[in-house]
Amino acid sequence: MPAESGRPAPSRRQILFTATAATAAATAVSLTASPAAAAPARHPADATRPHPVLTPFALSEVRLLDSPFLANMRRTCAYLLFVDVDRLLHTFRLNAGLPSSTEPCGGWEAPDVQLRGHTTGHLLTALAQAYANTGDTAYADRSRSLVSALAECQRAAPAAGFRRGYLSAFPESVFDQLEAGGRPWAPYYTIHKIMAGLLDQYRLAGDQQALDVLLEMAAWAEARTAALSRERMQGVLKVEFGGMNDVLAQLYLVTRDPAHLRTAQRFDHDELYAPLAAGRDELAGRHANTEIAKVVGAVPGYEATGDRRYLDIADTFWTAVVRHHSYAIGGNSDKELFGPPDEIVSRLSTVTCENCNSYNMLKLGRHLFRHRPERAEYLDHYEWTLYNQLLAEQDPDSAHGFVTYYTGLWAGSQREPKGGLGSAPGSYSGDYDNFSCDHGTGLETHTKFADTVYFRSDHPRRPELYVNLFIPSEVRWHQQNVTIRQETEYPAGDRTRLTVTRGQARFSLRIRVPGWVAETGGRAVLKVNGRTTGTRPEPGTYATVTRHWRTGDRVELVLPRVPVWQPAPDNPQVASVSYGPLVLAGEYGGTGLATLPVIGPGTVRRVPGERTAFSAVADGRAVSLRPFHEIHHQRYNVYWAVPPKPGRARDIARYPLDEGSGTTAADRTGTFAHAALAGGAAWSTDGGTPSVTLDGRDGHLALPAALPSGLDELTVAVRVRVDTLAPSARVFDLGYHKDTYLFLAATTGSGRARAALKIAGMEAEDVVDAAGPLPPGRWIHVALTLADGTGVLYIDGAEAGRNPAMVAGPLLLGRTSHNYLGRSQNSTHPHLHGAVRDFRLRNRALTADEVRRLADG
Repeated sequence: MPAESGRPAPSRRQILFTATAATAAATAVSLTASPAAAAPARHPADATRPHPVLTPFALSEVRLLDSPFLANMRRTCAYLLFVDVDRLLHTFRLNAGLPSSTEPCGGWEAPDVQLRGHTTGHLLTALAQAYANTGDTAYADRSRSLVSALAECQRAAPAAGFRRGYLSAFPESVFDQLEAGGRPWAPYYTIHKIMAGLLDQYRLAGDQQALDVLLEMAAWAEARTAALSRERMQGVLKVEFGGMNDVLAQLYLVTRDPAHLRTAQRFDHDELYAPLAAGRDELAGRHANTEIAKVVGAVPGYEATGDRRYLDIADTFWTAVVRHHSYAIGGNSDKELFGPPDEIVSRLSTVTCENCNSYNMLKLGRHLFRHRPERAEYLDHYEWTLYNQLLAEQDPDSAHGFVTYYTGLWAGSQREPKGGLGSAPGSYSGDYDNFSCDHGTGLETHTKFADTVYFRSDHPRRPELYVNLFIPSEVRWHQQNVTIRQETEYPAGDRTRLTVTRGQARFSLRIRVPGWVAETGGRAVLKVNGRTTGTRPEPGTYATVTRHWRTGDRVELVLPRVPVWQPAPDNPQVASVSYGPLVLAGEYGGTGLATLPVIGPGTVRRVPGERTAFSAVADGRAVSLRPFHEIHHQRYNVYWAVPPKPGRARDIARYPLDEGSGTTAADRTGTFAHAALAGGAAWSTDGGTPSVTLDGRDGHLALPAALPSGLDELTVAVRVRVDTLAPSARVFDLGYHKDTYLFLAATTGSGRARAALKIAGMEAEDVVDAAGPLPPGRWIHVALTLADGTGVLYIDGAEAGRNPAMVAGPLLLGRTSHNYLGRSQNSTHPHLHGAVRDFRLRNRALTADEVRRLADG
């Protein structure tokens, strides 16, 4: 969630069951009728609309057993029963002209923050999920009280000057601003959260009043949006609106009122949907969670209309994000934004992977898998992200399940609250003082773990039970009159066991064989009643056993595990390491890291007597590796630099720039593609030697991508004539964007030539400064060498500057996507006015004598 315009932007990222498990199980069965009563009567059109292939079990039908998931849920549920709902209702009541004297909340629920009110929607959903899963009426009682108070505010809306049905904690005039072309902070986002919470109260807790309030809100949204032209509505959609299309399409599926579908489709954002429908990834630069929430609504849009375009949009988006925009832990975004495809290491920071994003991506993958169960990768990503990000977002030492906002992945990051929001002492979020979107989403995340463990196919002649996740739990399959218990220490252990504990029936048991197994070189083993089946479990599929199952039958799946290194797509020399579905992270206590540690993959060893604890050697010293989700209250490291294999010394690339005509220049080593003259770049001859002149306006040479990839030392050399000195004008700039680069500037604001190296995430760039600018008006030879933490700048073969304490090395640059002569990564900087020729990149740091000979020609 981006910060409200005008408010300071942050600089860094920032269940208790009241009954015993046995009692909860008993009460859950007796109370199932209440949520079930919310199911709508079957509509005649249901026979023609597309139905998901798979059906989830109701939360009341799945009981979590002891595990980290249950522990997280207990902490969150303790908060649900603790939080003072009157404090959350304070701004609703004041907005509706009703009295309230309670203490207001802080963070994004403060009375002066535009986003106020969103947490109440999350709370409604979390309370409904907690009630549905545990059967504890304490959650239902709180829910009904909260819904009743919101209904009172809604009834008071007309007297406060608002339209009928309006329900929010801020004035309706905010929507006037939005429709007039203003950009208030996400008003429909908050409306969506409230509507979604009310819908969950109706569907999961059977609260009719919640549906009544929701229908009034939906009628308000219909009237408000119906008055806008299509062009004006598309303008409204440029401001984050959460999942308005999602909740309205879902409401249509419940009520079959076509007005709700009409309103839902008004929230189809063409700017996002059109490229996705055409199969294009145009996500770079877009606010990640804004777009994810829009696409989540595409699947119910498909279910409501039968238009496959919606399903294709959702699948294209999911595939692009998971395969090309996701980090090692499964999350996505840096500074809440998508980058270009496959830029990962070049976009590491302490504010990667907003947790809301991953919550919604899992929701999207879950929707898609129910329609396309042959795509097991949906659930592979679900499991991976669930363990490595969402399970880990909660502080295990907090009684109320406090959570982080981001999961930073730069070297030496730690779990902490979003900057500027404050925190409870020694923890992440807090009870009242730092509400944020991720605080609210966390309430939902940690009360719904049971909703995806199992799915079922209700074909009358071929019933199927899908085991998607290996979480200790018990599922009661009422349609087949059987109960199945899953007992596992996975992912700490290597196996899961399913036992039929009650009943008998013929059905197919389908168990997911994770795709990560393929990377281990081993084979999964499936046993039924102690005997290996004839089926060979293939990674990335569901292994199937069809038989008549009886009480006492057991199935065991054993999964091979070894440490697996996964190179980053933009830098093969930077990798993360996993063990089974668990990303391993280095434990660094209170020690900060200036850059990514260099590790020897061959030094990784399992700690004797431990199942998931390892040790390794990084930066020359021992470091312990543990599952990332277990590391809290200390600094950690996930991505590691891996030294390349040594090769012979040679020029990696050499562009003499001596063609003298045409629009391209060749790499004489034959390794890379041609460079391209761009803008006001032109050929010229100076003293009989061809060169490329640059006009200082837009002229430059575009070099091919990936020039410095895989180099732990290098020399960059070029001959240049600087005709006009302009601060920050680049001789060369190899990188991705204005946070990851290696450049040489002819001069800076301080009047010095400067070479600089920076990787996104570093607090400051490494610099090598000369005593003055590059000499203007004549040809000179410049060279930069980097090796072993030392950078040296040479002008005409003589040392002009040295930095013996470089933090980063060229190895972290990787497959640079934007490489230039005469242009900066930063579009605000001037272009070079002058000329260049004879550009070389060598895979060794030349000695001073070698540089002198090179300069002499």
